[in-house]
Amino acid sequence: MSGPLSHLRVLDLSRILAGPWCTQMLADLGADVIKVERPDVGDDSRHWGPPFVPGHDRPTADASYFTSANRNKRSLALDIATPAAQALLRDLARQCDVFVENFKVGDLDRYGLGYDDIRAINPRIVYCSITGYGLDGPYAKRPGYDFMAQGEGGLMSINGHRDDGPGGGPVKVAIAVTDVLTGMNATVAILAAVEHRHLSGQGQRIDLALLDSIVHFGSNQIVGMFASGEVPGRWGNEHPNLAPYQVFRSADGHFIVGAGNDGQFRRLCSVIGREALGTDPRFRTVADRNLNRPALIDELQSVMATRNTAHWVERLAEVNVPSAPINDYKQVFEHPQVKHRQLRIDQAHGGGGVASTVANPIRLSATPIEYRIAPPLLGEHSVAVLTDLLGKTPAEIDRLVSDGVVGRPPTSSAGHG
Repeated sequence: MSGPLSHLRVLDLSRILAGPWCTQMLADLGADVIKVERPDVGDDSRHWGPPFVPGHDRPTADASYFTSANRNKRSLALDIATPAAQALLRDLARQCDVFVENFKVGDLDRYGLGYDDIRAINPRIVYCSITGYGLDGPYAKRPGYDFMAQGEGGLMSINGHRDDGPGGGPVKVAIAVTDVLTGMNATVAILAAVEHRHLSGQGQRIDLALLDSIVHFGSNQIVGMFASGEVPGRWGNEHPNLAPYQVFRSADGHFIVGAGNDGQFRRLCSVIGREALGTDPRFRTVADRNLNRPALIDELQSVMATRNTAHWVERLAEVNVPSAPINDYKQVFEHPQVKHRQLRIDQAHGGGGVASTVANPIRLSATPIEYRIAPPLLGEHSVAVLTDLLGKTPAEIDRLVSDGVVGRPPTSSAGHG
């Protein structure tokens, strides 16, 4: 492996999305990520379908939800409730740089796999715990999920249409944004802790909470509240501080216009043939346009509806006024820039089909992202991990399988490394 993190090995005891998102980022950057899963069941998200990854003549057993966050990893199927599996994990932890888990607070302590247990055998370990509410505090023991965090952490109070308009009310973000953000924060924290280890020689524990991440995500709105004392509300597709900065109806759909300054606004007025709006005292400055927003939007909307989306987007691009169509995901992957950037990754799946995922957005000139391993079958790499890292013999592995400590290896692993 030649990735920038190819010198790191990660023991991944996380599941669902936040933890796997973090460890996929590390894996894409070259780290050897060993994903530990329950025999026969695996990561819960393997079953969150349909849709499932297509096979030769029928869907595979793996949901696309799982494949979205688990490429470039090796799967090791272990029953961590057994003392033998716990011993294997401690042996693996001795050879790992990073340990990632998202169990409820204190659960891994019962298995001798808590931070103090792992640090005792590997003081250099960077041990990252991802929980709903953090490792301490009155809510620490509560389970946490993305949807609840979006509500409890304030995001849904500002997301959705305005309360005084049609369809007003709280709406969650369709993507599990809290999980993704927490996974990204965990990635940053792990890399920071690894860098600190270069200086100190010591690892440390990382405490990442869904609630903390989603509250931090709202900083732009929250800091405004700190300054003004006014609680932010829902603005739908409008911007609370800029106008026009929103969705407009066109003759054949909808599109976005974002005039972020006075010059852009005047150029917008020129393109739509309404130059007088650019010098109208009601709309001359950003503050003026905010104060007179309803009148301005009525004026603009009456013109926007006369031509199709492509016309307006092309004309506005000519004068450097930000504008964009609203694409569905099929249209996204027909977009010429998305095609040029090769944002779709197709890999042969062990179930016989093709697992298609989205490319990592990080572009490195000297150590580019490599897509080495397709999202693995459950336990696909158990034998290789136990043999290569722990020196287990075939007879020892067979015994671990027969004892139910290690999951039975899959029968098909076509196309995997």
